Amino acid sequence: MPAPSKAATPRSPRRPAPRRATVGAPGRRTGVTLLIGTPETIRALAGQLAAVDGAPMAGGCLLLRADERSTTDDLGVPLLGCLEDLPTVQGTHNFRTAIVSLPRVMHEAILRTRQALRRAGIAERFVPPITDFLGAEPDATSTDPAGGPTDAPASASARGKVPCRPAATWQAPTSLDLAALIGRTPHDIDRQSVSRILAGKRILVTGAGGSIGSHLAQVGAAFNPEQLILMERSENALFEIDRQIGRRFPGICRRAILHDVVDADQTLRHLDALRPHVVFHGAAHKHVPLMEDHPAHAVTNNLFGTKSIADASVATGVERFVMISSDKAVNPASVMGATKRLAEIYVRSLASAGAFGAPNPTRLSLVRFGNVLGSACSVLTIWSAQLAEGGPITVTDPRMTRFFMTIPEAATLVIQSAALDTGSPAGDAGAPPGAPVYVLDMGRPIGIVDLAKRFVRAHGLEPNVVASSAADGRTVTKQARPSNGTPTIDIVFTGARPGEKIHEELAYAAEMLRPTAHPGISAWGGPAPEGERGAAVASLVADLSAVRMSTDRQVVLAAIRRHVPEMTQTDAE
Repeated sequence: MPAPSKAATPRSPRRPAPRRATVGAPGRRTGVTLLIGTPETIRALAGQLAAVDGAPMAGGCLLLRADERSTTDDLGVPLLGCLEDLPTVQGTHNFRTAIVSLPRVMHEAILRTRQALRRAGIAERFVPPITDFLGAEPDATSTDPAGGPTDAPASASARGKVPCRPAATWQAPTSLDLAALIGRTPHDIDRQSVSRILAGKRILVTGAGGSIGSHLAQVGAAFNPEQLILMERSENALFEIDRQIGRRFPGICRRAILHDVVDADQTLRHLDALRPHVVFHGAAHKHVPLMEDHPAHAVTNNLFGTKSIADASVATGVERFVMISSDKAVNPASVMGATKRLAEIYVRSLASAGAFGAPNPTRLSLVRFGNVLGSACSVLTIWSAQLAEGGPITVTDPRMTRFFMTIPEAATLVIQSAALDTGSPAGDAGAPPGAPVYVLDMGRPIGIVDLAKRFVRAHGLEPNVVASSAADGRTVTKQARPSNGTPTIDIVFTGARPGEKIHEELAYAAEMLRPTAHPGISAWGGPAPEGERGAAVASLVADLSAVRMSTDRQVVLAAIRRHVPEMTQTDAE
């Protein structure tokens, strides 16, 4: 009987011997790179490169500090010096690329390294240490692309703090105290007066997935309404704010309505079925340079979207309608501001035309305020991304000033304004009839350069303003670098964009502002201009309706200027 055969013993695959990194010879060599990090990260990185087929050869390494040399034994790659030796090392070896591996908490060192590599003309690759991945936790305070909060704690929102979402190579502070950044003490809300108009009521917010709309929804939900109606045309933004409200306010009845308010017929059907008591209209196109190129879209969304929801509110007996306007509507220099002014004109004319005389009268009002910090695609979002990339920070014009407020405070005061009776049938004797224009207390305008400097310093860095001036057709650049050794980041000027003013205004010069019952809100006290009355408004609607689908930009601009004659020329023309 033959002996049973033995099972073949599997052989372990032979692993290639690790390659010993050697110093690259002077001159550019394809596949030879410089390593930069701490002794621990360089050892790990050298081992990773040796284990990967086709990886670049490490030609040497630099440590962050000279005092780290005494702690090094075998790094797995020749030590060429420390980061401050980079110019000398590059002069000898002429590296094409460098691989940087530093813990994210060393954000100042990361920025300093990136700036040094950029000055040396070396392309950077960043490899996070494995400890960053093992110790990482989900960011519970991040923001969604639409600008609304995700799982941010309510207390942080109330303080006006906006989380930063830096790139993997930059660890920004967990949150910035925006009120402190602009040197502002937020106004409080009068909960008793607001509760009278919101508690037990059906509240509708248009643009509910946007920066302001999402906060309006959250503030409104805190007053125990009968129902909260979230109206938004962006599917993702609507899904997210609906999820947020459901998580934070599980006991609140809510409806998520995927709808574009520009559709007037469907808007009326929705309001007829839902019967809201209070409407906050936040849906709008807001980006100034983009609207310069698309004036017909701005007219359609900002004017006719407002007309649609305002008409439906009056027709269905909404108690209070609040339109969110902008300081850019005052002496507008942009399409965005002019179309907001057109929307103001229409809402005020609707109130003057007899809405208050109808059964269950609708109290229409408008709220103007300036820029809000932390909104989607706002300046802080852009600067955070620029900081994560190593800079520079960009500012359009060194003279530029803006009024600023935090999103939570703006949303709070918008809701507070709905509780004011100025301009309503039951208002004070000195109030004009019709829809009041409320102006939020924005404080003093802030220089954008000053804000950029505060932003940079809040991240533990020192701003380096790069000032340019034209002389004899040439651009002369001057730099003022600090001498205290703090890592710096450049602030550069890119030029004002089409439609941008150097300074914004909150009220026309001819308007008289008077105080209201709330210290954070003022009201305009003059009569309605002729352009906000009867036949003029009917002509406005007909004229702009005829051009809202036009592809001829100049035709649309001409129609806008016929009804907003104070609009200045735009740079984009």
